[in-house]
Amino acid sequence: MTAGRGAAVDDALRRLEKTEPDIRAWVRVDADGARAAAEWAPDGPLRGVPFGVKDIIDVAGLPTECGSPLRRGRTAEHDAWLVDRLRGAGAVPLGKTVTTEFAYFQPGPTRNPHDVAHTPGGSSSGSAAAVAAGVVPLALGSQTAGSLTRPASFCGVAGYVAAVGAWPTTGITGLSPTLDAPGLLTERVDELAAAVAAVDGTRSETPDTVRVLVWPGTELADVDPAMLDALRSTVRALAADGAETDELAGRVRTPELAETHATVMAYEAARSLAAEAEHPESLSLHLNDLLARGRDTAPDEYRAALAVRLEARTRILELLDRADVILGPAAPGPAPLGLDATGSPVLSRPWQLLGLPVVTIPGHRDPYGMPLGLQLVGHPVRVGRLLGIARRVEETIR
Repeated sequence: MTAGRGAAVDDALRRLEKTEPDIRAWVRVDADGARAAAEWAPDGPLRGVPFGVKDIIDVAGLPTECGSPLRRGRTAEHDAWLVDRLRGAGAVPLGKTVTTEFAYFQPGPTRNPHDVAHTPGGSSSGSAAAVAAGVVPLALGSQTAGSLTRPASFCGVAGYVAAVGAWPTTGITGLSPTLDAPGLLTERVDELAAAVAAVDGTRSETPDTVRVLVWPGTELADVDPAMLDALRSTVRALAADGAETDELAGRVRTPELAETHATVMAYEAARSLAAEAEHPESLSLHLNDLLARGRDTAPDEYRAALAVRLEARTRILELLDRADVILGPAAPGPAPLGLDATGSPVLSRPWQLLGLPVVTIPGHRDPYGMPLGLQLVGHPVRVGRLLGIARRVEETIR
């Protein structure tokens, strides 16, 4: 993922001009700023590489509007931590990509590059679509429920959600401090690994023996048969390649964790967006409902939810000391038809509650050609191993 000074920016702008009328992934393109930044970019591992920035993440001099009229025209004075790290590696922000309203459920205008009648997912919809459309090789997203994993799956790209707390959220408009995590989207996992290395120095590594816990997610969602076929075929191929596989079933109470996640998110969102809640007429029904649930959640209920999280996190980390990764569907199925909803995040909720790092691996398709992503969940102190195994899984799929 390297480029000559300015050339990659010009290429990205040409592709954007061609695809944007159909895909609608961008809210603001800073062509002049990107060209100037490319000329002065340091000679790092991502020199000259243009990237998109989800519009809840600050880029100095550009508005951060969060998909809401309540933030219209608010210009950032400083880069977010993650933007600053990528600039230090030589990468160049091309502009801001579409987000759902305050990174929740209200859809933006973005369409799925594989079929514009289908949702790209949410809330990192613009970033996922911009990468899938070939406009930029790298884009920034975030996840509070399934905001990065789901659009990566729907759009057929690779995604990385950092472990909660591993990367600072400075300069990112958050929804839930216990759950919010930044992340990256690229076309393939090897590019994802290169971007993670540029951000924090983590290098991917693959153990001689890979130990995989298989999780179909059927206790949480009606998982599409094509998605289950994709999971089973990948597991068979990994086993044939020498991986040790076992079932996760019965070891983690994922329905309880999904509901606990929803409780924590609502409670914290009601406090994070308390000022915005004073203007309900300017918020969507989706967001008003979330904030109302959060206000109605008693502090004792919230503290009980955090206790469930702590106990379950201790248990899952012990499990991931004996196994390397959990492999399962990244979404219940392919991107749903229609643009009025962004699909279900339920298969991400347990792992986001526990603050674990996740890689979405592209490569599978359903019978109609729509992408199907698998998610790989790992231990927060062994991200290099997670990325290395993800590269191996992607090679197996391809």
